[in-house]
Amino acid sequence: MAASFRWLLQLHKDVPKAAKFYSQGLDFSVNVCTLRWAELQSGPLKLALMQSPCDNAMQNGCSSVLSFTVNDINSTVTKLMALGAELDGPIKYEIHGKVAALRCIDGHMVGLYEPA
Repeated sequence: MAASFRWLLQLHKDVPKAAKFYSQGLDFSVNVCTLRWAELQSGPLKLALMQSPCDNAMQNGCSSVLSFTVNDINSTVTKLMALGAELDGPIKYEIHGKVAALRCIDGHMVGLYEPA
């Protein structure tokens, strides 16, 4: 099975303000909204908003993150690294499954998730 798109993560200085922008401006429904995290939805598309650790979310290597669910995180990481991606920290083994973060060939973040 091919990787399936999970969500797009955007970094913002003010998460509630960004959630309001997407919900009131583009009619996204808000599933969760806190000061640090929000999950919005428009049809099958999920948009996650997270408080940025950077002063400016577009500087210092901070970027949006594309997240994908995969069947085998180890083989997917191996394939992506062979194509030029760089692992951004170790694969993490969480109770809900495995997660990994990589930077693609242009430096954009790609998140992988393998359910437990």
